[in-house]
Amino acid sequence: MRKTIFYLISIVLIPLLILSCSNSSKVNHSKKTEADNEMTGQKVMASPPAIVYQTKADYFDKVPVTLSEDKSEVLSYPGVKDVFYNGELAYPTKLNDGYLLDNRGIDPNAAFLKITYEEYSKLEKNPSKEELYGLILDKDPFTKMYNCGNKYQYKDIVTELNALIDSKKLKKQTRLK
Repeated sequence: MRKTIFYLISIVLIPLLILSCSNSSKVNHSKKTEADNEMTGQKVMASPPAIVYQTKADYFDKVPVTLSEDKSEVLSYPGVKDVFYNGELAYPTKLNDGYLLDNRGIDPNAAFLKITYEEYSKLEKNPSKEELYGLILDKDPFTKMYNCGNKYQYKDIVTELNALIDSKKLKKQTRLK
């Protein structure tokens, strides 16, 4: 009886082990795990996107939240301790021609609150989604928004993005809005 069980296990397990070992050594080289930097041709690993945008009004110091597609509710928002970037308040970086570089993680469904980063960071607790929705200044604040690739592909992101803006090549980037 034991020999029969051992024999059955051997018949099932040995081929499985052989197959799993042989499959794990095969690498699919057709998948691209790196992105091309259009400006330098260098390969870079995935990182936060470089989102460059302009707004209808000056929302520079206002906290962004993400709305649903129909703009009827707040889907995501930062915690009061999450409005920092590299130890500083996460204000966007000013670029040429009124463009801003996002440091918070916005997308085309973002809206800006009436409250500033500084005021928000001093709140004792995170507001509810309903409270935040009542603080929205503009549900559609963007005039232009571009995804300029990965932030880490740039050696000097501000200088290189300003060069894209000045040379009118920003329009060649992925337009989000």
